[in-house]
Amino acid sequence: MLGKRLQAQRHCSWRQQAIRATRAPKFRMVTCNASTNGSIQPRRATVEDKQRLIDNVDCFIFDCDGVIWRGDSVIDGVPETLDMLRGMGKRLVFVTNNSTKSRAGYLGKFTGLGLNVKAEEIYSSSYAAAAYLESINFDKKVYVIGETGILEELDLKGIKYLGGPEDATKVVKLQKGEYMEHDPEVGAVVVGFDRYINYYKIQYATLCIRENPGCMFIATNQDAVTHLTDAQEWAGNGSMVGAIRGSTKREPVTVGKPAEFMLDNIAKTFGLQRQQICMVGDRLDTDILFGKNGGLTTCLVLSGEHKNYQGYLLPKYDVAALPARAVEQALEVGNCNLVWCNTG
Repeated sequence: MLGKRLQAQRHCSWRQQAIRATRAPKFRMVTCNASTNGSIQPRRATVEDKQRLIDNVDCFIFDCDGVIWRGDSVIDGVPETLDMLRGMGKRLVFVTNNSTKSRAGYLGKFTGLGLNVKAEEIYSSSYAAAAYLESINFDKKVYVIGETGILEELDLKGIKYLGGPEDATKVVKLQKGEYMEHDPEVGAVVVGFDRYINYYKIQYATLCIRENPGCMFIATNQDAVTHLTDAQEWAGNGSMVGAIRGSTKREPVTVGKPAEFMLDNIAKTFGLQRQQICMVGDRLDTDILFGKNGGLTTCLVLSGEHKNYQGYLLPKYDVAALPARAVEQALEVGNCNLVWCNTG
């Protein structure tokens, strides 16, 4: 029955798209195969391609910013797509590198946008930071550059912390002989997105990492930009992490996409095998790389960060060049499109 519906539905928006068999706006889908000379060639996906995607995937992991919503606006068709996938018995997980909210905070956002999502289906980088510390039996204090999302998740894990929003108004005057004290019990500095980052926070984090023996440097993510509003892109957590990297000459442990920890934790939590999972995202450098590194099927939606791109990632291949012009011609680009990176 599903195959007949798919055959009848030739054009679909990505949201109701390659896996949806009901009414939807126009859509083009392309898969990419390696030719005999090793180059990557796009081709129009067949009904069989779409059916195989449905049959082989038990869990869809969705990025949020640029895929589910832009700023505070849900992307058209998302509620129907999620309901359709649930009706087909698929497990859904929602991941975001934005650490400003906890899982409880994100549940409020999903609900406010009219999306039927459960708290346990949400996996934020704020939660990933707390889960990572728990996984290594961390028993010291954490200094936080970041917002309430990280603090709330640390509270739930019973991990002591300082910093965060309470340091937002602290000022370093650099008067003659000024000396900043820091807590020698801090065993980790967690750097997440922080709209109120200042020199005090940078110096405090630097002192902890450089002077406390064994102090870890943990980044929730290293995204260059983020979608905090639907009007424009904003400098991401990579700018905050870069400040601490520059002052300490240390590389952080990253717990968000595309790092392995987040995927490994999700797979273990839900009892999933990698081949059962499809990663759906809008960024090549985090979402698709996250899936490629983890051996997942991946879907790139052209509704967010990478609308026009120069590189293309295939889970079973190395990074390969695929000219944007060729993709656009194959897709017959509309308002929002999807590119399926075939794993087989």
